[in-house]
Amino acid sequence: MSAPFADRRTLDFLLFDWLQVASLSALPRFAEHSRDTFTAALDTAWQIAEREYAPLNARLDADEPQLVDGRVVRPAALSKARRSALASAHEAGFIAAAFGSEWGGMQLPQVVAQACGAVFKAASVAIDTHSSLSIGVANLLAAHGTPAQQARFLPPLLAGRWFGTMVLTEPQAGSSLAEVRASATPRPEGGYLIRGQKIFITAGDHELADNIVHLVLARLPDAPAGTKGLSLFIVPKIRVDSGGAQGAANDVTLAGLIHKMGSKGTTSALLHFGEQGRCVGELLGAPHQGLACMFKMMNEARINVGIAASVLAGAGYQQALAYARERLQGRLSADLATPPVPIVRHADVRQMLLVQKCIAEGGLALCLQGALWADQHASAAVAPERRRAGLLLDLMTSVIKAWCSGQGRRANALAVQVLGGYGYTRDFPVEQHYRDNRLNSIHEGTDGIQAIDLLGRKLAAHEGEAFELLLREVEQTVDQARRIAGLDTLADELAQAWAELRTTTRLLQVALTQDAPSALAHATTYLQVFGHSVVAWVWLRLALRALPCVDGAEADFHRGKVLAARFFFRHELPATGPQHRLLRSLDPLLVELDDAQL
Repeated sequence: MSAPFADRRTLDFLLFDWLQVASLSALPRFAEHSRDTFTAALDTAWQIAEREYAPLNARLDADEPQLVDGRVVRPAALSKARRSALASAHEAGFIAAAFGSEWGGMQLPQVVAQACGAVFKAASVAIDTHSSLSIGVANLLAAHGTPAQQARFLPPLLAGRWFGTMVLTEPQAGSSLAEVRASATPRPEGGYLIRGQKIFITAGDHELADNIVHLVLARLPDAPAGTKGLSLFIVPKIRVDSGGAQGAANDVTLAGLIHKMGSKGTTSALLHFGEQGRCVGELLGAPHQGLACMFKMMNEARINVGIAASVLAGAGYQQALAYARERLQGRLSADLATPPVPIVRHADVRQMLLVQKCIAEGGLALCLQGALWADQHASAAVAPERRRAGLLLDLMTSVIKAWCSGQGRRANALAVQVLGGYGYTRDFPVEQHYRDNRLNSIHEGTDGIQAIDLLGRKLAAHEGEAFELLLREVEQTVDQARRIAGLDTLADELAQAWAELRTTTRLLQVALTQDAPSALAHATTYLQVFGHSVVAWVWLRLALRALPCVDGAEADFHRGKVLAARFFFRHELPATGPQHRLLRSLDPLLVELDDAQL
């Protein structure tokens, strides 16, 4: 059985037919680009991913990193191959893809750069994670660093010679960053002595680079309590002098590796900073504004998580579809004389495949829409359009991260189910996809934290302006679809779904002012309802674009998009009905139960 790691035709459809990203070349920042240059970037990403990333994915999963004498150790041949794969991507310019020409970047729109990243993630998310983190660190330095900091750290990061990480949580803190204890003490000669322990640091140490630039949350001596007292520091593994040259080790110690269920190709590290009192960092941004600075990288990381979850769901779907087309089992009649049929002919298997398709393609479409909003927020010609895009992106970041993560895991579980007993073995990659995707609901803020952020903060921000903007976007889609035979019924169903969502949202917003614990106890269910309603909107938009082409040269491809939209409306969207009833009941059980009763 042979199956691609991703669906390039669908990616092109989402970018060029649906989002029409070629129109971004009308903006001054992207004036030197065209559809041809965007396609060339995607072609290059695909070639590198197919040739160098995909063949390593299973090997990295099987050969988990080990800690030997304080160093990360892997089989030499595997380390060499992974270095080569990353070097190919970096030499082609993909770390600096969205950076301006002044930094040697391609100055691609975020939506195209993220699409290229999606290709790498689909081939091997474990390899791509190193690049994605470095891009986030580089973006943070570009946004908040001094010119001197940018001059020292950006060139080697953008060239792929150094890698970056974000270093937030600690053993006692978990997701509660208010509990962070790491300290930063000013030195008379400048800079700060950093001391503390950090845990679950993705790519916190490895054998792939000359240096690793850690962005560390820590507290200054006069810091107020809680998250308002956190500052952000640049702490390289190897010290970097004022001219950018590397010097001595910076007292950053690898204290342990965390052995994970999946995503084994990327280390997760326990790091000790300043055990010998010699770890030196420098402040990035203003004092006590570390979390505000870090949120830029965290929000980018959350969109990356959504993309990773969606493409892993898509990789599982491609494997399950190929298997279902080849595997002969069962008959469509009771006549044993008839030959067995491919299992794709069975309704139950078709249902599982369509759920995967809806999640993978709908989730990726939502992520790319978010990336397009990021481009519009940064580069649109007029201020109102920039503001609109920024509000929509801020509202949707939690949904992009958490809905894609939770549903992506569901899709991968169904891929295992399609393969049956074979799916539960390492002979096929679907079990690795499931394990790799399981992490996405946990890191960069758990799905539950994203849900609380959506319900408790994002909806009310700017007096609810973002939600109203989104409602108007949905109404425009409904108006378009109501004029088209074959989609008019779906338009009515979407209008009803969003009317229900508006009613539930208003009720919960009132409840937040009266009984916040009971309201927030339902945040996860609310995010599920919100996400399904948003993805229904996305699928109707995809159907609007595909329907005019159903009798063209790629009839089956476009009919498949329309069919998937109809399936999502018939089989998935109705699940929000009982969830709305639960939300409106404000059932206090989760708040009132006694812990002893669990």
